[in-house]
Amino acid sequence: MSNHYLGDLLERVRKPARYLGKEVNAVFKNPGQVKVHLALAFPDLYEVGMSHLGLKILYALANRLPDVYAERVFAPGADMEEILRGENLPLFSLESNTALQNFDLVGFSLQYELSYTAVLNMLDLGGIPLYSSERKEADPFILGGGPTALNPEPLAPFFDFFVLGDGEEVLPEILREYASWKDKGRGKREDFLEIIARIPGIYVPGFYEPVYSQGNFSNMRPLKENVPLCIEKRTVVDLENAFYPESFVVPYMEVVHDRATLELFRGCSRGCRFCQAGFTYRPVRERSLNKLKELAGAIIDNTGYEELSLSSLSSSDYSQIEKLIDELQDQFQQQDVSLSLPSLRADVFALKLADKVQRNRTGGVTFAPEAGSQRLRNVINKQVTEDEILEAAAQAVKAGRSHIKLYFMIGLPTETEEDLREIAGLARKISGLRRTVKSKRRPFKVIISASTFVPKPHTPFQWEPQLDLKLIKERQELLRQSLRGVKGVDFTWHEAGMSFLEAVFARGDRRLAPVLERAFRMGSRLDAWSDSFDFSLWEEAFKKEGIEPEYYAYFHPETSAPLPWDHISTGVSKHFLISEYKKALEEKNTGDCRKNGCAGCGLENCPIQVGEAGCTTIS
Repeated sequence: MSNHYLGDLLERVRKPARYLGKEVNAVFKNPGQVKVHLALAFPDLYEVGMSHLGLKILYALANRLPDVYAERVFAPGADMEEILRGENLPLFSLESNTALQNFDLVGFSLQYELSYTAVLNMLDLGGIPLYSSERKEADPFILGGGPTALNPEPLAPFFDFFVLGDGEEVLPEILREYASWKDKGRGKREDFLEIIARIPGIYVPGFYEPVYSQGNFSNMRPLKENVPLCIEKRTVVDLENAFYPESFVVPYMEVVHDRATLELFRGCSRGCRFCQAGFTYRPVRERSLNKLKELAGAIIDNTGYEELSLSSLSSSDYSQIEKLIDELQDQFQQQDVSLSLPSLRADVFALKLADKVQRNRTGGVTFAPEAGSQRLRNVINKQVTEDEILEAAAQAVKAGRSHIKLYFMIGLPTETEEDLREIAGLARKISGLRRTVKSKRRPFKVIISASTFVPKPHTPFQWEPQLDLKLIKERQELLRQSLRGVKGVDFTWHEAGMSFLEAVFARGDRRLAPVLERAFRMGSRLDAWSDSFDFSLWEEAFKKEGIEPEYYAYFHPETSAPLPWDHISTGVSKHFLISEYKKALEEKNTGDCRKNGCAGCGLENCPIQVGEAGCTTIS
């Protein structure tokens, strides 16, 4: 696409900076002078994708390789899609404006189940056949990675292969194999897939066939010899020496997280039983204090950002977090760089850390108790007490903060209406603190945000059904009514239909692929955005394909039953997940293994304990 034509195109869209691609620190190479041309595709709008750390890491990593050119491509807004389709133009990359169909490989970041139709839309706009079985020799290979790739089955017919786990080591291996295959004159697509199927952490769904018995998933049958029966996710063991970019692309427009990001560590040992990331990113691997300071200095120098986010699943759990904050603040004192902590526990220590990094302590603070009652917090292994929450809230009021936001979930396993009323009771107690705690500020607001529990693969709750959609709406209303009249409390909640679909595709199998295509053909695009989401469209898509979505969201199998994702291993043993599930139903906690010793989850390469894991249903 010529610069003149692109300029004309950008004049006709609402946010042209989404497609400009000339940002500071963007990488520019000659596509004709590299062996491998890679598109890193994010199935959401630019402002979401440009906030994602994984994309930033892989973009910088791939472009370090002299024979590789990695470019970015994001889901277009509705106005851009209308122009592309109206003028028969392909979806193009940001850096060189290359059509998606002209890349060697297109790698999708799969972060959220409601982005799946955006994947199909991008393939279609890019001129690439949706189904891997329909692609010709000249078509790019389509790969996917990210959290939802750990149950890739609903997307399996559309992808050539998936990358499971950390990508820093496996992506260069894929690129080297492709360059070698290309040097030898290419060949059949299947030849290349057979080569990379031997790489640990690579799943080629076309080499496996799901087997069903009486309408239920039975097992996964290999169709080729020498393909792995169990596909184990890749784990970067030595995070200290793993690649991390010292330069990020700096957007011209405001994005969701418009700041520099420093990853402190990867993994979490707290074991919240609903949390997929907490189980699938194990074990915990930290970067040293000196390494983090070195990276932080380079990132700020190379980007000019004035805010640095200290990122992880639970940043306050970094073993030297207070010292790190103190030393980074000293390091950046002359540059006027502020620090932020995106994820905090609901306790006084976390608030102390927030006070350390926030210059304006009159702002708000956010915690995630997840459940209103101690009983239910024991079920989900959320090891924070009401006293700790109230003490943290009191400190927030005393410091003069304007509000406290609390995240909860509706529909957790064993939840009762009384558990929901305890959310309202907790909100009432926190709201009342402004009358009993001497505060530097009035008024003080409590914001209650309630999402819906979604059972996720590879967690202790993967066997639990989601609460019936009708009951979710009833409990949302119950909580709303319970909070009425509580002064200074606002209540927000997540769209129940979106959570229902998330559960369907999180627990789904390959029979859902036609539903995805149907919904896409009917107009489904950016379903993660509430103003684009149309639940009635999805209901019609399921109806036309003759599939009942309730089967997936509500099914409650025995722990011995085969599951569609059992052939994929995260390293955590199924025996441990079953044990945690039973402890949840008994309302028993499991301690943090970094503090209380090995809990026996079965991970290899764990600094605490080496165990045994594996897959269960391939035959």
